[in-house]
Amino acid sequence: MPTWRTLSADPLIRLTLATLLLLAIEFGGAGLLSTLEYRYGDLLLRRHAAQQQPDPDIVIVDIDERSLDQMAPLAGRYPWPRAIFAELIEGMARQRPAAIVFDILFSDADVANPDGDAWLTEVARQQGNVYFPLLRLAGGDAQGVPLAQYGALLGIERGPQARDDARVALLLPLPALAETGRLGAINYTEDADGIGRRYHLYLDAQGWHIPSLPARVARDLGYALPPAPDLLLNWRGPALSYTRIPLFDLYDDLARSRPQRPADELTGKIVIIGSTAAGLHDLRSTAMGSLYPAVEIIATALDNLKHGDALRPVPTFVAPLAASLLLGALFLAFRRHINPLRIGLGLLVATPLFAAVQYGALQLRWVVPLFTPLVFGWLYYFAAALYAWLRERRERERSVQIFSRFLDPRVVQNLVAQGESALTLKSQSRQITVLFSDIRGFTTLSEQHSAEEIVDLLNDYFSRQVQVIFQHNGTMDKFIGDAIMAFWGAPVDDPNQAVNAVNAALAMCDTLETFRRHLGPSGEHFDVGIGIHTGPAVVGFIGSANRLDYTAIGDTVNLASRIEGQTKGVARVLVSADTRALCGDAFDFVDHGSYKVKGRTQEVRLYEPCRKADASDK
Repeated sequence: MPTWRTLSADPLIRLTLATLLLLAIEFGGAGLLSTLEYRYGDLLLRRHAAQQQPDPDIVIVDIDERSLDQMAPLAGRYPWPRAIFAELIEGMARQRPAAIVFDILFSDADVANPDGDAWLTEVARQQGNVYFPLLRLAGGDAQGVPLAQYGALLGIERGPQARDDARVALLLPLPALAETGRLGAINYTEDADGIGRRYHLYLDAQGWHIPSLPARVARDLGYALPPAPDLLLNWRGPALSYTRIPLFDLYDDLARSRPQRPADELTGKIVIIGSTAAGLHDLRSTAMGSLYPAVEIIATALDNLKHGDALRPVPTFVAPLAASLLLGALFLAFRRHINPLRIGLGLLVATPLFAAVQYGALQLRWVVPLFTPLVFGWLYYFAAALYAWLRERRERERSVQIFSRFLDPRVVQNLVAQGESALTLKSQSRQITVLFSDIRGFTTLSEQHSAEEIVDLLNDYFSRQVQVIFQHNGTMDKFIGDAIMAFWGAPVDDPNQAVNAVNAALAMCDTLETFRRHLGPSGEHFDVGIGIHTGPAVVGFIGSANRLDYTAIGDTVNLASRIEGQTKGVARVLVSADTRALCGDAFDFVDHGSYKVKGRTQEVRLYEPCRKADASDK
């Protein structure tokens, strides 16, 4: 059983552990991919939002560019006198809207028109459904509003951990407007990348809960508020999707003795007064776009609260779990040596499936962040594929090195191209034809030359004979002293193995004659004996992890060696009856009778092969 030390030494396992560590760092707080995750999620959110219809009972009275231009002759440049808004409230109130919500901060007194402030205050007090914004300021709490004294008056709720000495810096509307208590914060909530995707339901201030403007309106209208501190917005289409009435058009029509607009246009509706004009700079960066009107963010939050269909984030463990499962699947695929191209194709197919799952979850109002798991999956795939490629390259080089010791280079390339290696060529029983060749007269030759010369002569001779074996599709097994062992029929199937082996033996005899002439007089006594037998044997790689040899073992090998031992004084080449039968009429054979060989109870009949008179060596 593999130990932990053995497993941890596996490069693939080390790569997997390293990736899991990076995964833990990413989801543990690093958030290096959070911006990309947000951007991808925003893309899906925009597609989802395009299918969502805004509530027609939420209406925006819009201070748009045209209203700014057309109100100028009546009220001057913006900001307008407060009397304009007092008149607007009075006119809208006649249609009995459900709520009138201002996305305009009336924080400073209108010194030039104090009567307008008084009128606006009076109208707001008379109407019990007019709401105003406030801002929670950053810093300056020490000089802020004492909440124990004024919190209840401002509609700020005491939380379980509320401090009695809490002071909070707030930008409030005019005091008389603040005393209505119908206030809510409009602080903009941004994610880490500066993009708004949620709206707070309340702001925690030293244990006190400052309700947001949408939450305050929703509570008074009887809508259920989620227990969470914020709301993940379920957007309704792109910017400017909500019903909008240009403020000038409404103001002008309300002032007519005979209004031309429908008398129930605002009846029972939530009316939000705000601006979409770019010149007033009340635009925010949201998932829907970089210039999204703040008034529509409030409208979206109210819409979500009314229908209870805000988006819901999945538990935080889902994304790292999805990433871990994906990495586990990829690890198993690479561990099983599946082709990296097939793994990549599978991951390529899985990528749109992840997107489909994420988009499908949005339809069910779940936000499932799957982009980061996919990124980790692809990064791991490329790293593991590179490792697999390097491993395969090393294995190919090792296979070429091993195969080249006993096969012709052309055969080696074919085997390696088919993916064969020392690991895949498992031992098996096959019918093969074995050739043994032993040198005669070696002792006499050794006496006539120095040891260095003998080594050079043997290397020259063996090189010539190995080429002959390779030329006849043989497998070079080994050198045993001054003997050569080769066989046919493995690792490549050879239906003509007996014919090829005999042809090789005859060609080796020709090569021997050439070599003897090369030696001159000293080659007079240099000769060989060659024995060939065909039969079953076990062939495969045998050895240790550091050294493997492709060889054949079994009685067939032993008999071929014994036949070679019978050649002395009989013939240079002898073959068994089994080999002779497989050769058919490819050669002429001289029957040399039966011989008793070591290890066999029955005598072995031996034949000397000769080329046919009209044939030549191939």
